[in-house]
Amino acid sequence: MNKDRAKGTIDEVVGAAKQRAGALVGNTQLEVEGIAQQVKGKLENAWGIAKDAVRDANEEAGAPHEPRV
Repeated sequence: MNKDRAKGTIDEVVGAAKQRAGALVGNTQLEVEGIAQQVKGKLENAWGIAKDAVRDANEEAGAPHEPRV
């Protein structure tokens, strides 16, 4: 697991909490911010999964991996 996947998971959890809190207190702005943060987290997580897949494929192929991505 890389830092993108970890950050994405955190953003998803915090976003869900914000969304629920906003719905509970009737704060639409907080609810929308939570949804946006969840989407951001899902994208970060997907990016991290893609980076892991490329790294794993390179390791299997014996190709050098550039960590600058």
